[in-house]
Amino acid sequence: MGKKYEIERKFLVEFPDVSELDVKRRIGIVQTYLKSGGNGSQRRVRSVDENGRVKYTYTEKIFLTPVTREEKEYEISGEEYRSLLSSERRDCPPVEKVRYCFDYHDQLFELDTYPFSDKLAIMELELNSPEQKIDFPDNVRVLREVSDDGRYSNSALATAGAFPEQQIGENS
Repeated sequence: MGKKYEIERKFLVEFPDVSELDVKRRIGIVQTYLKSGGNGSQRRVRSVDENGRVKYTYTEKIFLTPVTREEKEYEISGEEYRSLLSSERRDCPPVEKVRYCFDYHDQLFELDTYPFSDKLAIMELELNSPEQKIDFPDNVRVLREVSDDGRYSNSALATAGAFPEQQIGENS
């Protein structure tokens, strides 16, 4: 379990027609943030349900740049998961989302959809380098990159219960 570096870019997209994507996996995720680690790391646990099979993971991340993080992640038992929930951050509700993993031109995209929006979603792509060119799917409308906008982090979305665009004025 050595250090792993993750290079990931995130994009705000219009909620696509999922049936038009080459979906490989559909995963229900409940992500709970824990109190920060001693090294200032972000800590979380996840309950991951794929086809009725539930597994649990523990993740610790240190943010190096907006798109690069040092990450430690491993599977834990249901008992460890329930025990870790006792150090849940009270200021951030758990994040519930459905993740669709799909291929497009040899790239594996992850599309996260949230129960509070049927209009917007977050699409992520892990890269080999921050400069890597991305070939976006034709049938997904990318609104803008949000990799370095904290308002689109899972914890910020869960706390707000809406995308920033939807908080400004539902009536406008």
